[in-house]
Amino acid sequence: MINFNVPPYVGKEAEYIKEAVANHKICGDGEFTKRCNAWLEEKTGTRKALLTTSCTHATEMAALLCNIEPGDEVIMPSYTFVSTADAFVLRGAKAVFVDIRPDTMNIDEKLIENAITNRTKAIVPVHYAGVSCEMDTIMDIAKRHGLYVVEDAAQGIMSTYKGKALGTIGDYGCFSFHETKNYSMGEGGALLIRDSANIEPAEIIREKGTNRSKFFRGQIDKYTWVEAGSSYLPSELNAAYLWAQLEIAEEINNNRIESWKRYYSGLKFLSDKELIELPYIPDNCEHNAHMFYIKARDLEERTRLIAYLKENEILAVFHYIPLHNSPAGQKYGRFSGVDKYTTSESERLVRLPLYYGLKENSIDFIIDTIVKFYKMKND
Repeated sequence: MINFNVPPYVGKEAEYIKEAVANHKICGDGEFTKRCNAWLEEKTGTRKALLTTSCTHATEMAALLCNIEPGDEVIMPSYTFVSTADAFVLRGAKAVFVDIRPDTMNIDEKLIENAITNRTKAIVPVHYAGVSCEMDTIMDIAKRHGLYVVEDAAQGIMSTYKGKALGTIGDYGCFSFHETKNYSMGEGGALLIRDSANIEPAEIIREKGTNRSKFFRGQIDKYTWVEAGSSYLPSELNAAYLWAQLEIAEEINNNRIESWKRYYSGLKFLSDKELIELPYIPDNCEHNAHMFYIKARDLEERTRLIAYLKENEILAVFHYIPLHNSPAGQKYGRFSGVDKYTTSESERLVRLPLYYGLKENSIDFIIDTIVKFYKMKND
């Protein structure tokens, strides 16, 4: 069986975890956490990066920093993971869902302004598959209406928009280091902070509402509880696991890009015949090969294709069920405008296996199997 995902492992993870144990420092903000934070800051250019226990928690921190309150509204796509909405719903806000673009599967920036009301507090663009939303337009809308922008860049590390790292354009950016992501610490994430004025409040929230970070830097002689917060620090063991991968981040990224390109070139003739659709990458975007997907004609064809791949020991999967179609989505959100593409496009999408170290012959076998499916279908 060709698995859909194999969590990245580069060989030094266990060594670094043992080093953390030997140093008698396994709780948060040890040497490995500091290395990861510094790497993220240097790589992305963000003012501050803080490792968190998950991307969900990074987004919850962003919601707290944006002072999201009951009655507020937050605009986002419905085609996303539940965490995008949960972080704001937990603060009492309503999720306002906007339709997606069929080319990138990202929020349609042209529809955002129509969704704004006097209760709107923030816009949350989700960079699907590591391909950027149209951020210039979104930032212009946010500036004119006085709104926060929180980038859900869970899939976006190493991706850029017009040369800017995803997660650094809005007020806050949120990365994921879940085992399904390009770089993993099992469960984990990071909050990227654009403006210096927001760094200290973020550190306080992340440290259970205390000014403990300032204490450890020697800026104060004791720390105390100064604001509402929670514990968003990951274990140093998780950070040690992640650091092994960040050390060779370019190698991992290049390997995934090559796999992505092999899929694309091998399946292009099916796209040229209009039997499937392939991913679209806008000219001003550099992606990170987080996933490779194709689009079948409709739900029925997708179901048969996934079953056929499984019969041939290939595990391919579909992705999100749009949030506005879910019980919680109907309870905590509303759809602005018409669902022209969100549901129909989500029902066509098939994600193919893609992970660091995926063998070329495995990719070629997957391509050949998809070709056989469409040959049988059209014979």
